[in-house]
Amino acid sequence: MNLSWMAWTKPTATFFILIFCMLVAMTIWEMKSPGGAPRVGILRFETTRGDRLFVSLLGAAYIHILWLALFPGLALWWAFAIACVYAFCVFKWV
Repeated sequence: MNLSWMAWTKPTATFFILIFCMLVAMTIWEMKSPGGAPRVGILRFETTRGDRLFVSLLGAAYIHILWLALFPGLALWWAFAIACVYAFCVFKWV
């Protein structure tokens, strides 16, 4: 299989491995506690764990894109830290 079209660096591989691990963890969580634990948070509509994971990942993508646009020379670890805090907040309050 020819995968030369993508820059498979360690950070790229780590990114995809982490996304895969999140999906596996969410699957195991769903199997142990079915139903997705729906609740109404600050958005005022019902969300499940999967919805909150999706919102977290989408928000993390926008945080990183904005970081690259606004702070092109700074390391992405700060954007990653902000995205982790954002994901924690989403899972706690959304």
